[in-house]
Amino acid sequence: MATFLYKLGRSAFRRRRLVALLWVALLALAGFGAASASTATSSSFSMPGTEAQKAFDLLEQRFPGGSADGATARVVFKAPAGQKMTEPGHKAEVNKAVGELKSGSDQIASVTDPYLTKAVSKDGGTAYVSVTYKVNSMELTEETREELKEAGAEARDAGLTVEIGGDALQAAPESGPGEIIGVAVAAVVLVITFGSLVAAGLPLLTAIIGVGIGISTITALANVLDLGSTTSTLATMIGLAVGIDYALFIVSRYRAELAEGREHEEAAGRAVGTAGSAVVFAGLTVVIALVGLAVVNIPMLSKMGFAAAGTVVIAVLIALTLIPALLGFAGKRVLGRKARKGKPVEEKPNMGTRWARFVLRRPVTVLLAGVVGLGAIALPAASLEMGLPDDGSQPTSTTQRKAYDLLSDGFGPGFNGPLMVVVDGDKGTADRTVKDIQGLDGVAAVTPPTLNKAGDTAMITVVPKDRPSSLETEDLVHSIRDGSGDDVLVTGATAMNIDFSQKMNDALLPYLALVVGLAFLLLMLVFRSVLVPLKAALGFLLSVVAALGAVVAVFQWGWLGSLFGVEQTGPIMSMMPIFMVGVVFGLAMDYEVFLVTRMREAYVHGERPGEAIVTGFRHGARVVTAAAVIMIAVFSGFIGSSEQMVKMIGFGLAIAVFFDAFVVRMAIVPAVLALLGEKAWWLPRWLDRALPNVDVEGEKLHKELATDGDPDEKRELVRV
Repeated sequence: MATFLYKLGRSAFRRRRLVALLWVALLALAGFGAASASTATSSSFSMPGTEAQKAFDLLEQRFPGGSADGATARVVFKAPAGQKMTEPGHKAEVNKAVGELKSGSDQIASVTDPYLTKAVSKDGGTAYVSVTYKVNSMELTEETREELKEAGAEARDAGLTVEIGGDALQAAPESGPGEIIGVAVAAVVLVITFGSLVAAGLPLLTAIIGVGIGISTITALANVLDLGSTTSTLATMIGLAVGIDYALFIVSRYRAELAEGREHEEAAGRAVGTAGSAVVFAGLTVVIALVGLAVVNIPMLSKMGFAAAGTVVIAVLIALTLIPALLGFAGKRVLGRKARKGKPVEEKPNMGTRWARFVLRRPVTVLLAGVVGLGAIALPAASLEMGLPDDGSQPTSTTQRKAYDLLSDGFGPGFNGPLMVVVDGDKGTADRTVKDIQGLDGVAAVTPPTLNKAGDTAMITVVPKDRPSSLETEDLVHSIRDGSGDDVLVTGATAMNIDFSQKMNDALLPYLALVVGLAFLLLMLVFRSVLVPLKAALGFLLSVVAALGAVVAVFQWGWLGSLFGVEQTGPIMSMMPIFMVGVVFGLAMDYEVFLVTRMREAYVHGERPGEAIVTGFRHGARVVTAAAVIMIAVFSGFIGSSEQMVKMIGFGLAIAVFFDAFVVRMAIVPAVLALLGEKAWWLPRWLDRALPNVDVEGEKLHKELATDGDPDEKRELVRV
């Protein structure tokens, strides 16, 4: 592989105008496709095989045109203190709003009258209008949303409080300024690392081009493939992080080759042949982790994984082709000021060297400190409660959150998450089901059954006593399901969330086995070792559990919540554990590959195990540190999002990268390698013969170049 990539790097350097033109053309083509594509109108959410999905499918079949999965909204009215919503003046304002809603959009399926449906609180202070739509929330037009927002405007003028909740107002998450700050921090880190604006600008430029191509392609295909807004957010997050990192390693190696006296084209070829091999395998681990999300069998999650994986593939291809092409244009400007002037750079023991020697002197102490520290941070993960965020997790300034609080105060928390019970039977079966449910704990109210025209299917609305994301509501759902036969199904947003969480739990172990197993085999190919990949996998598990512990402490317990903009604590998003396993595993392996391949390279060329560790840190620690800081900065930028889910993902990934890069890879890994010594690189002979030699450290490449008469090969091995 190193030989092929070496030739690819030289070729891209020589044909730099053509390569740059091709990538710019791809960016323009993707941009044109995104601009000319029709606006994505849907982002359906389905969970094949779950009871909630079966109920929705049955409703679609037995209640044609009933819009079972249509968007919903609740317009909540509250009278001024001391007044009631039943007063004639207030009643007239509500009826006027109901009339405006009914005539406001042809996407509306139904609008209820709170005085006919008894949707007025016991104290008379609060009333709500339920609105259902023919299409889901992502298919609603802006005109329809505006009509909803304007509903009750006259009632507000008359002194009533009017707030709107429900998924009808759901829109793409707003990005905070933190994303721009994240990229700015990355730029500063790159300038400090390279001492050259040109060298610092290349990784940023290529990462932005890669993300631009990826996001434009996703936008162009969003309508065809039914992709949601979160898909683009994830692809941006991952694409920026890995795009900057991969380019960083290639540019760093290129500068080192120039410092060794290579010609520019030769340096580009060697940089891509050596560091590029690590980029390919690091990228493969990320792709495996993201594509592996398909095993969960939730279409939305699978699409997110595939889209993000595609962005990673683009980042790898850009690092291998566009980076060497741009290096050809940059010339000596990628070097620092002293190097450009030909001044010799003194070879001093850097921080990486000093740290590696410290670890070699005290491996047991460092290992225990790292493991015990991460273990302590991981403790909150034992209290992990999972669910999906609802309007109760929205910022307190939003109308959705205000409507949620008004309903909770006026009717009880359960009114924010009613359950829909579907009975596959006649009126007698439905009436018996109502009586059974009324006798269960945790039930606030049960509506009479609504039958379809054929009289063979009924809908029953059950209002829990507790809020939608509570354990008591989850227990109620299980009680209804356990106490009924196959002809009674529970669905609705709350039940869907519960089924989603269960599906995530069931898929976690198979997914973990698949991803870690495939990556273990891949790393065995890279390192020609059994213990190094095993250590890499175990170290990752430690860092991801510690990160989950931090997420629980902040978002579930509320520790330092105000610092991260957490206005409402609650259960952790259901997909968070499996999502972190997938994404963080791929990213964690980046540092493992980049750092340990330097050690492996030194060991293969004759250095003792301890010396190889120091060599790896001397040439790789600074770059890996810069890469980790950049990734943390990019992920942290998403903490400023208005969407709780995106905020949680950004925090979780940022803290996981911090733990994995600085505690696991920088401390635990060298400590374990120091204790293992020669055994770290042991591989059974039969396995050595069976495994193909992918030559990541470029040993074959060096031999070929030496055979071709390259005088440089008589010198010490080139290292970053």
